[in-house]
Amino acid sequence: MYLKDFEIRWSDVDANRHLANSAYLNFMSHVRMTYLTEIGFSHKTLLEKEIGPVVFYEHMYYFKEAFPGKPVKVSMEIMGMSEDAQFFEFHHNFYDYKGRNFAHCEMMGAWIDLKTRKLTGLTDDLLEKFSTVEKAEGFRVLTKEDTRKFAKTPKDLV
Repeated sequence: MYLKDFEIRWSDVDANRHLANSAYLNFMSHVRMTYLTEIGFSHKTLLEKEIGPVVFYEHMYYFKEAFPGKPVKVSMEIMGMSEDAQFFEFHHNFYDYKGRNFAHCEMMGAWIDLKTRKLTGLTDDLLEKFSTVEKAEGFRVLTKEDTRKFAKTPKDLV
């Protein structure tokens, strides 16, 4: 499990004076990008390979409120990955300063080719890095069908 510490800033708080929904999303994104950088997916590397991560969904579950004044920890675990690592699923947990879990998120995403704007697998060198990282208990190999399990489709106004 990868963990990162955060301080809840005033800008992270909403009108109810607790951690805002947008702050949860920002914390998780920061954890993911820090983790990816540490395993060799730096901004420079992604720029050179012309790829980037995209989020399909983030399902949040809130258990308790979090307030400014005490540090929090945000975890990230790799729960699933397709064989070519095109698709991935990460789980995040939020812990208060006493280690109590106050929120959970299930996130699924993929890699996009920044030239073609289409989903892509990883190059062999990046695939090797991503494939050898620690996997969470319950890890599974993902398929394209896993990305469609909620059967949501666009419904245009016209």
